[in-house]
Amino acid sequence: MGLNAALIGAGAMGGAIGTRLCETGHTLNVFDLDTAKVAALVDKGAIAAATAAEAAAQSDYVITSLNSARIIELAVFGENGVASGARPGTLIIDMSSIDPEATRQLAARAKEAGLRWVDSPLSGGAPKALIGELTLMAGGEAQDVEDAHELLKDVSAQFTHMGPSGAGQATKLINQVLCAIQFLGVAEATALAEDAGVDVAKIPQALKGGRADSALLQEYMPRFATRDYRRTGRIDNMVKDLNGAQDLARSTNTSMPLTAVSAEVHRLLTRIGLGGEDQAALMEYFSRSGQSES
Repeated sequence: MGLNAALIGAGAMGGAIGTRLCETGHTLNVFDLDTAKVAALVDKGAIAAATAAEAAAQSDYVITSLNSARIIELAVFGENGVASGARPGTLIIDMSSIDPEATRQLAARAKEAGLRWVDSPLSGGAPKALIGELTLMAGGEAQDVEDAHELLKDVSAQFTHMGPSGAGQATKLINQVLCAIQFLGVAEATALAEDAGVDVAKIPQALKGGRADSALLQEYMPRFATRDYRRTGRIDNMVKDLNGAQDLARSTNTSMPLTAVSAEVHRLLTRIGLGGEDQAALMEYFSRSGQSES
């Protein structure tokens, strides 16, 4: 039996999550400032709401998929926000990627308002959301996380309770550190293969099953080689997450030299106007001309 949920934020990621929830039989009340994004989900069976408060008032669960802690704060606690419409005990599931400390503060504020909060950031991007194979890492009280899983099991293949509020977000930052370093490593290896005259198209198959193999290698080396920059993520979003990881590292006095290098490359690409491009555009860092060869 489908559940009754609200979605606040229907961008690339939120839209994919919303699509999957509609397809798996859930009732979805959706709000986004971009009415075209709302309309796209309405076409798939969602119900448009005029405000976040209206969406929340019709729902037992509220998913937020937004770009920053400040935007989430406004969407939940601002004028016509979730908190002004939600019933007591409503479970807010934040699937955004934000700072762990900001998450703890938002969760505490939600509790004061009689609401529940789970941070459940994700890995896998929109393609995995659409087929219900996201990897989710959750933070919050055990019962709240268990309740969140009742809804999120239809969008995820892996769901892990990592600990108290903020633990999901900390895990996502660790995930992003691993991804960013791998993205850069695969791009660098692709550049070396090209310069050495090796057939890049054969490398993923040649290394399949070996220690260097990974899902990222299999997906992205062919994209790096062909300069396929179709967007499934954004470089500037990775910069945001790496900034968060470095902030966390400073607070724990953790040395992260490889993260620092990766962050600087990502920041450089953002500075030259590639922040809105997919991670595949990391190849531009290795391009002698600085121009796409697509």
